[in-house]
Order: sequence, then C-alpha cells, then structure tokens
Amino acid sequence: MSIAPAEAHGVVREQARERRIALFGGTFDPIHIGHLAVARAAERRFHLDEIHFIPTGRPPHKHRAGMASYADRYAMVSIACADHPKFVPSLAEAGEGQSGREVFYSVDTVKHFKHRPHSAGTHFYFLLGADSFLHIPTWKDYETLLGLCDFIVASRPGFDVAALRLVIPPELFARRGAAHAPLDPRAIPLRRTVVYVLDTVSSHVSATDVRYRLDRNDSIHGLVPPRVEEYINKKALYR
Repeated sequence: MSIAPAEAHGVVREQARERRIALFGGTFDPIHIGHLAVARAAERRFHLDEIHFIPTGRPPHKHRAGMASYADRYAMVSIACADHPKFVPSLAEAGEGQSGREVFYSVDTVKHFKHRPHSAGTHFYFLLGADSFLHIPTWKDYETLLGLCDFIVASRPGFDVAALRLVIPPELFARRGAAHAPLDPRAIPLRRTVVYVLDTVSSHVSATDVRYRLDRNDSIHGLVPPRVEEYINKKALYR
C-alpha cells in the first residue's frame, strides 16, 4: 500500500477547522471605539476569522430623527474597519439600490448569510450588547433566531448575567447534560445553540454620547477612530 508523503515523514494532517464568522449589526450612528473594543475582544476569545459589521437600513426598533444617512453610516463603518484585516463592512442590509431605506430583521439577515453557497462549513455567531439582548423578545421571530446561530453577548461591568435567562423562553433551553453544552459555566446552552457572555469589555462610550457632544460642539477625540472623526467633521454630521 502506498504511503502519502506527509504520512511517510510522520506528519499528521490537521483536519480543516471550520470558519468562524460573527455578524455584528447595529445602526452604527456613529461607529465608535466601544464597538471596535467589543469586536476585538470577541475575535480573540472565539478565534473568529471574520466579523461582519452590518449597518441597518431603517431600524425596526429605533425611530430617531436626525439619524445619519445609510451612506454616511456605511462609510464610517468602512473607515473604521480598514485597519483591521478581519473586520468586514457589510452591505447585507443596504436594500435595493443600496439606499438603506428598507427595514431588515435580524432573523432574515442571519438566514441570508447561512444560505449563501460558500457558507457551508461556517460557524456563525451573532454579536450584540447585553442591553440589546434583553429586548430580543420584541424582535421578529426571535425564537427562530435564537436557534439559528450561537450568540455572543457583550456585557457591561456589573451586569447580572442571570437577566439574560429571563428573556429566553423555557422551552428553548437545552436539557441537562446536552452534548453541545460548553465548559464555560456562564454560557447558556439552548436546544440547538449557545448564548455566550463576553465580559472582557469595559468601554463606556455610546453613540448617544458622541452625538450629544457633537451637537454641543464638544470634542469627540478618542471616542471614535481618528479617521471617522475626520469624516464626521468634514461632513458636519450630527450638528
């Protein structure tokens, strides 16, 4: 029987590792250093190959006057991702003509990524903040969404992780001793997926604070990436 060259030299070929992609959606109005800190922490902990930053078109839950245009929000995300090889600006929720005028729902966006032809063998995560997760029962088909992919929930200092369990329907929890249950004691195993808690992020920056400072003509230096700050100033956004 012939021996493959690698085996002949005692080299054992590694089984190809599945790709790991996180979907990070939001208004990103504007994207700030807190968003990037969460993404970097998730990348390190979960060994992510890509993080797709997905600016939403017309947010179904946020109806705020003065929101920057989709084009500007996408441009700022692209600028912020430029220096990070694994950060990918996504047009997944741009809609027809990339106008950003359509309402997209997270359950449909996740299905879109999972059903793409080259997504076979990819493990998907949905990345979001703890405050957003607490409102997940108001999301469209949220029970379906919770079964589509794993979740990475970024918690703020002092956040009570037990609160996450309270918004998950009891019937979605995995049975005790489920085969896919993670070793992480803070993770929440569901029937088909897992909700992980990312508690290594301590940034207190918020988009609301950035917009408030700009409206008062205060400095936002250090709150957003430098080139995003340049873009905001050049376009006179949020003033």
